[in-house]
Amino acid sequence: MNYIVYVITNTVGKLYIGQTANLFQRLDYHNEILKSKKSSYTYKQKQGTWEVVYTEKFTTRSDAMRREKQLKTAKGREFLKKIIQDISAHSSVGRAGAS
Repeated sequence: MNYIVYVITNTVGKLYIGQTANLFQRLDYHNEILKSKKSSYTYKQKQGTWEVVYTEKFTTRSDAMRREKQLKTAKGREFLKKIIQDISAHSSVGRAGAS
């Protein structure tokens, strides 16, 4: 089974970093298509649809969790902002994925 570390953004530019084994289902939870807990960060940020802007695949959940934790640091967020800016500058869609 593959595990995915993902970064999503909403219409006001907020970033959310998470990990899952089922990205499509998880995105449906973030966008309230599937019921989720009302205390979650993305539920409280009712400012448009969340869209995937970056992904990385891992073979174990522990590796995915470790990378998620790295990306949530100041250095990790700096890395993500640069990646997202570079992608946006070279793409009309502004989405990316990495393996």
